[in-house]
Amino acid sequence: MPRSSNSSAKAGPVTLAMVARRAGVSAQTVSNAVNSPDLLRPETLERVRQVIEEMGYRPSRAAQTLRSGSSKLIGYGIHPTPPNTAGAVMDRFLHALSEAAGEAGYRVLLFASPPGSPNLEGYEELLAQHDVDGFVLSNTGRGDPRQAWLTKRGVPFVGFGRTWSGRPVGDWVDVDGASGTDAAVEHLVALGHRKIAFLGWERGSGAGDDRAEGWLRAMKRHGLPTRGRRGQCVNEIDAARAAVRPLLDGGATAVVAASDMLALGCYQTLRERGAAPGRDVAVIGFDDSPIAELLSPALSSLAQPLEDVGRECVRLLLARIASPDAPPERLLLEPSLVVRDSATASSADDA
Repeated sequence: MPRSSNSSAKAGPVTLAMVARRAGVSAQTVSNAVNSPDLLRPETLERVRQVIEEMGYRPSRAAQTLRSGSSKLIGYGIHPTPPNTAGAVMDRFLHALSEAAGEAGYRVLLFASPPGSPNLEGYEELLAQHDVDGFVLSNTGRGDPRQAWLTKRGVPFVGFGRTWSGRPVGDWVDVDGASGTDAAVEHLVALGHRKIAFLGWERGSGAGDDRAEGWLRAMKRHGLPTRGRRGQCVNEIDAARAAVRPLLDGGATAVVAASDMLALGCYQTLRERGAAPGRDVAVIGFDDSPIAELLSPALSSLAQPLEDVGRECVRLLLARIASPDAPPERLLLEPSLVVRDSATASSADDA
């Protein structure tokens, strides 16, 4: 007896015509249900949508692109995370961005961006294939060529981060790092600290200089000395361990760090010296990464409003796509200080 064939296994993808036959309507009616539902009577729309759900019909993205001129895709270049650094912050941003894009009917198309300074290879490739409606940029910094390159070609984009140098270009959303470190100093001053050091990134980093500026501004406002109280290094634990030593040798009773990774290096140096973070030297980080709660003592840190950043990036990009000639919009969002056990009152004579 011949073996019966499995027709479902051989069946191809569900087509618009198949849905139309099952629902007893025209192909145009099915198309309207997908693309212009307001044109249909409610009962017709409900019947077609039910059949679409039952049959698992998925409209062709290529056909939608040809019809609407929009791919509903947003390009985003993924940057590699160097060893011994924290990449969780950008992971949280990407999740927030993808969620906000999905709510607006878009998808985020990821592509690899090589290490080092941003380059244009991935952007050129996606534009040549006409796959994306616009881009979201991150890791913006001084000398970044992407904003000017995309602007020259009329390609919509929004930056998570400011332009930092040269003529301001395009729309961006950023977190006010200076406001955050200013708030950290205010908190430490209220706890009785006067010898407050700043452990930051090397000068020339836009975001790093911004965070240093907030510390400096608050210190000057309170008439506190800053000479010999600023250390700098790359964003790595071992580099932070070395960079914080002169600050501790100078008698700092508190350290504001430009990232949780630098704060972790500070923790390690304190323990090497038989001192305890929080008890002997207060430490505040930046980013409120997942390690902050897990450290002992738990690390006080400045939390970036990444969900808001993701939503605003999508909103500004879609507004730019809809109105290419509108004036640029730029937003600075406030971080919030999450106080934990690492920021305690000064136990030293800090007068």
